[in-house]
Amino acid sequence: MDEDRGPLDLSPAARKGPKLVHKLILSMPPGTPPDRLVKAARGFLREEFALKHRYAFALHTDEPHPHVHAVIKAISEQGERLHIKKATLRQWRSEFARHLRAQGVAANATERAVRGQTKSRKLDGIYRAERRGTSRRTRENVQAVAAELTSGRLSPGSGKSTLVRSRQQIVEGWAAVSELLMQQGQPELGAHVRKFIGETAPPRTEREQIGAEFLVRLKAAQMNDRQRTR
Repeated sequence: MDEDRGPLDLSPAARKGPKLVHKLILSMPPGTPPDRLVKAARGFLREEFALKHRYAFALHTDEPHPHVHAVIKAISEQGERLHIKKATLRQWRSEFARHLRAQGVAANATERAVRGQTKSRKLDGIYRAERRGTSRRTRENVQAVAAELTSGRLSPGSGKSTLVRSRQQIVEGWAAVSELLMQQGQPELGAHVRKFIGETAPPRTEREQIGAEFLVRLKAAQMNDRQRTR
């Protein structure tokens, strides 16, 4: 579940006034029965917003993964504004997963870090600017990272110790799960968990992610140059 980050009109007229609606995408992997997804979405939206915020939704099956687009009125019938925070999205993911399971669809709401995903999510404004190729913040970050890589040392930036500590706790948790599976006579499943632990990417800050991508592109450019000079 994500807030929709599609194209945004940034003309002066479009920037006036508060946000009128929130847009959500309720998405599932390919093969998920669309009718069950719709029923789960309808139940979730009814429980969360009925008699409070007006909403509308539609099923899309034009891509391999079926998904539901939902628009929710930002101001409730009681005049209260809907504020969507990270904790709100976590709660909604959990509730939507519950409705999916009620329809016989296997679903959970695990955090990205627990699933071994480390790529950070961008703030909405930065994300949209990057989509347009006009993010000054990103250009400045890339230039700063490139300069540090040239000097031979890249500072990871803030938050590295927190990322490492969180990853260690997650690894320890999965290791305990693997050990428990071994003790319960499921060595193959326990081995799969161990394999998953070993294959998770190391925790990286945004600056380290930029640095790694920069080096990949630099090596590709150097390889292309060598091929052209042969």
